[in-house]
Amino acid sequence: MEVGARVPAPIRAAAYRVQQKGMLYNCLIGHRLLRFMARRPVTVTKEAQRLVQVRYEALLERDLENVEEGLYPKSLLFQFPFLDYIKSAPALALDMPRTLVRMWRGDYQDFPRNVDVKRYPPYFRRNFHWQTDGYFSRRSAEIYDVGVELLFLGTADVMRRMVIPPVSRMVREQGDDLRVLDVGCGTGRMLHQMAIAHPRLRFYGLDLSPYYLQHARSLLGHVEHLSLVADNAEAMPFRDGFFDVVTSVHLFHELPREARRNVYREMWRVLRPGGVIVIEDSGQQSESGDLAFFLGRFSREFHEPFHAGYLEDDIGEALAEQGFERVVTEAHFVSKVVTARKPAL
Repeated sequence: MEVGARVPAPIRAAAYRVQQKGMLYNCLIGHRLLRFMARRPVTVTKEAQRLVQVRYEALLERDLENVEEGLYPKSLLFQFPFLDYIKSAPALALDMPRTLVRMWRGDYQDFPRNVDVKRYPPYFRRNFHWQTDGYFSRRSAEIYDVGVELLFLGTADVMRRMVIPPVSRMVREQGDDLRVLDVGCGTGRMLHQMAIAHPRLRFYGLDLSPYYLQHARSLLGHVEHLSLVADNAEAMPFRDGFFDVVTSVHLFHELPREARRNVYREMWRVLRPGGVIVIEDSGQQSESGDLAFFLGRFSREFHEPFHAGYLEDDIGEALAEQGFERVVTEAHFVSKVVTARKPAL
C-alpha cells in the first residue's frame, strides 16, 4: 500500500504545506545570507512580492490537485530527500567561497584541469550559475540538486513534477508499454520522480555531461528499465520515431537560439507520430511578463548568457513552427510547461 494512502486528504495537505513552508523559510534565509556575502543587495517591491507569493501558492495547490486526480502518487509530495540534502549542504557551504570569488571576478571558465573541455560545444564550456567545475565533475553533480532547491525556494522538485500529468494521461489512453526519453536529464531527478509514478515505463536519459550521468545512475538504481547515454541533444544517437514521449527540464534556457532549434528538430525526429513532447523550463515573456524583474535578474546575476534571448523565444511557438500540434502552455511559479503532440500518420 502506498505510504500515506489512509491519511485523510486535509491532514496530508496540511503536512505537505508545513514541509514546503519550512523549506521556503530556510531557503529565504540562505538567499539573504548569500546576497550579503556577494555584496548584491536587492530591493523588491511589495507588488512583486505579492505576485510571487500568489504563484507560489498556486504551484502548491496544483501539486495537491494532481495527486487527488491520480496523476501521480501521494508519496511524491514527500519525496524531498532531506537526508541526502542535509549531507550535501556542508559541501555546498564549503564550496560557496569559491563560487563567490568566481562571481566577483566574472570567471565563467574555471574548469578541472583533467577535463578536455574542447570536446564539448562552446556554449557548454562555462560555469552556469557560477557553479564550481561547471558540468564537468561528479562533485558538481553531487551538490547540484540542493543548490537548485535553494535557488527555487524548495520548489525545484515540485516544478519538475508538473511534467508528469501529460505522461499520466497518455498512459491512461495507451497503456504503460511506452518509451520515455528525458533530454538533458542531468542528475536524474525528473526520471526518478517519473519512475515512481510509472515504474513500468521504459526510461532513457540523454545528457552531455558524463559526470552528471554517473550521479544519475546511483540515484536511479531503483528503475528497472533504464538506459542513460552521454551525447549531444543536437544530434541524438536514436533512430527515427523510437520514443512515445520526449521530455526535457530546464535545458533550453542554457542553449543559444540555433542550438535550441537543432534540439527541437531532433526531438521531432526521434518522437513517433502521435507521440507527446513535454518541456519544462524557465518562464518566458509570453506568459510570465509580469515576472520580468525576477527573470531579468536571473539572466544577469547567475551567468546565464542565453537566458535573455530565451525569454523572447517562446517554446510553444517554436514547437508549432517545427510541426507539433495541440500546443498547450501552463505557467507554474517561475517556470512553464509546454505540451504538444506530433501529428499522427
